[in-house]
Amino acid sequence: MPLFMDVHHLEGTVSASEVAEAHQKDVETQGKYGVNYKRYWVDENAGKIFCLVEAPDAETAHTVHREAHGLVADEIYEVSEGS
Repeated sequence: MPLFMDVHHLEGTVSASEVAEAHQKDVETQGKYGVNYKRYWVDENAGKIFCLVEAPDAETAHTVHREAHGLVADEIYEVSEGS
């Protein structure tokens, strides 16, 4: 399955606990779309969130975010994992 990294650019700061809550909502929603939100990273001061997700395509990954909490990524890239 393709692997994607998405990037969210929020205005102001964001707390790690808020992002953890949003990620949990993704996990609760992802099954019906065949998506697996694997990991995420947060830059609290810059308001940036990065999500690593396995999904059939970028739009399906966006659909899970949209349905789970409404915070759709600003950018999404198909990536390959290196060693």
